[in-house]
Amino acid sequence: MTVFEELKRRGLLAQLTDEEEIKELINAGKATFYIGFDPTADSLHVGHFMALCLMKRLQMAGNKPIALLGGGTGMIGDPSGKSDMRKMLTKETIEHNVECFKKQMSRFIDFSDGKALVVNNADWLLDLNYVDVLRDVGACFSVNKMLTFECYKQRMERGLTFLEFNYMIMQSYDFYKLYTDYGCNMQFGGDDQWANMLGGTELIRKKLGKDAYAMTITLLLNSEGKKMGKTEKGAVWLDPAKTSPYEFFQYWRNVGDADVIKCLKMLTFVPIEEIEEMEKTMEGAQFNKAKELLAYELTKLVHGEEEADKALEAAKALFSANASSANMPSTELEASELTDGGMNILDLLVRCGLTPSKSEGRRLVTQNGIAINDVKFTDPNGSVDLSNEVIIKKGKKVFHKVTLKQ
Repeated sequence: MTVFEELKRRGLLAQLTDEEEIKELINAGKATFYIGFDPTADSLHVGHFMALCLMKRLQMAGNKPIALLGGGTGMIGDPSGKSDMRKMLTKETIEHNVECFKKQMSRFIDFSDGKALVVNNADWLLDLNYVDVLRDVGACFSVNKMLTFECYKQRMERGLTFLEFNYMIMQSYDFYKLYTDYGCNMQFGGDDQWANMLGGTELIRKKLGKDAYAMTITLLLNSEGKKMGKTEKGAVWLDPAKTSPYEFFQYWRNVGDADVIKCLKMLTFVPIEEIEEMEKTMEGAQFNKAKELLAYELTKLVHGEEEADKALEAAKALFSANASSANMPSTELEASELTDGGMNILDLLVRCGLTPSKSEGRRLVTQNGIAINDVKFTDPNGSVDLSNEVIIKKGKKVFHKVTLKQ
């Protein structure tokens, strides 16, 4: 089975500019391709995960990845898929985020011996002369055509700034620059990037008279059509300091039954034949086995086998005997935070990051969604005694340990 056939069977392919050319290049290991990552935070998250896995798959087939870090485009912000303008970041924050991204990417991509490149578009975008860009690049873009793309149409009603309007031109220039400097002949990205990617292929054709190709990968959506990778605490991060390996494991262990096979196909390196065989017999307890496999494989990819083993062991202990575990997510409190050796349950839930607000905590408590040391806690005005270790159970599957700093 060729790499292109496998991508198809896994449901990863969305839109392609020229399927036959792309198939031929990546199957022969002759594609030099790039995927862009705007450093809007100090960690990659689940939304980036599928792109990183695609880069790994294609590199394993002999193709050369270029990870483009958006130190320049990050100064503007991509309007695609956004109902409001992105928060403007400082140059220093962007540079810090870029360095964080580089470290995390090395877990997925082999950058040794020129097998892959990591470049920053700040190196060329920040030094461009505005008038030169207008004359050299701006003339290649039709405003009428740009306004027909969904990424701009959906923002026109609320207000699209000229700042954001330039994003497509900047991303297109990136592709043009990578083509001329590194022989990059393909761009891959999320399906919401299609318009920006077409802009790049068109710019290369108009400026150089050459063909370049674009392919989008399917967005990771759940069975309700919502993007995966969000919790009450926010994004599911790849940085263990922001989302612990156990929390990461638990996120995937708790995906819906309707989503587990799709996630196994799109995100893991479990052989596609094995997944398709599982799919034929998927019922009852088989769903839990599939979810455990999904959680383990993804945790191993992101955090390593040792952390995946720990998370699996902790999860099995909790599900089988409601036992405490050294690997459970935990919060250590200072004695100064307590009143008479305890803390109000709503304050405690917010402090531990189990709820985003007291009002959400109140709802959970009154609906019997919280247990302390395996005993239901139903008084939203009550205080939790924290003189000894406490295990908070939220719903059926979320456990959190609270200790007092000695």
